[in-house]
Amino acid sequence: MEKNFLNGKNVLITGASRGLGREMAINLAGAGAKIALVGRAEAKLEETKGMLETMGVMSKIFLADVSKELDVVDLEKKVSSTMGRIDVLINNAGTAVRKDVKDFEVSEWQHVMNTNLTGAFMMSKAFCSQMIDSGWGRIINITSIMAHVGSSGRSAYCASKSGLLALTKCMALELASTGVTVMAISPGFYSTDLTAPLRSDPAKNAALLASTPLGRWGESKDIGKIALFICSDAADFMSGTDIISDGGWLAQ
Repeated sequence: MEKNFLNGKNVLITGASRGLGREMAINLAGAGAKIALVGRAEAKLEETKGMLETMGVMSKIFLADVSKELDVVDLEKKVSSTMGRIDVLINNAGTAVRKDVKDFEVSEWQHVMNTNLTGAFMMSKAFCSQMIDSGWGRIINITSIMAHVGSSGRSAYCASKSGLLALTKCMALELASTGVTVMAISPGFYSTDLTAPLRSDPAKNAALLASTPLGRWGESKDIGKIALFICSDAADFMSGTDIISDGGWLAQ
């Protein structure tokens, strides 16, 4: 792919304050894109923006909670008036609550679903018309290997990510004739804030590494490279599916 193949393109990334979101911002900015950084943690978003500035890339920070409809509606207006059309939307914001079903509060369940699934739906609904009008676009949903399997104590997370994968397929079909493709990335066990409890437990950490054929935690840069590939013309004939990056975990 050409070095600056995203010149003139605007990319919006939710959950861009750290981890996978930050790394995707860095990778896509390196290909020439302007980046809309969306999240709730302003100080962390400023850190990401500072990293992009050292690359000579223009980015803008937008504070929003994607689980709230009014926030998403207001975000679309602010981004459009400030940056213009969004060409690539990456639905990366996510959260998790680890409890057995019998112990879950309905409010906790709704929080996970509203952030991981409904938030991606509302963001896609808000921004896909711009891509349709231009005849080109990419929507990338960050799902999980937990969209493919069940896991004790993760009912809300697994359900939300399975739903997000199904939403990816449905949107891909609906947008197939418009020039807009929709893809998912399913990370395995990556070194992020969400997995910190596992990594800090010596026994759980050792067991997880033993069950991962490549024998290591995923690194954020791995997902950044996949997002870059999806945005390139090498992925023009890909839509409605996901790319699994799990160190071989699901192959067992």
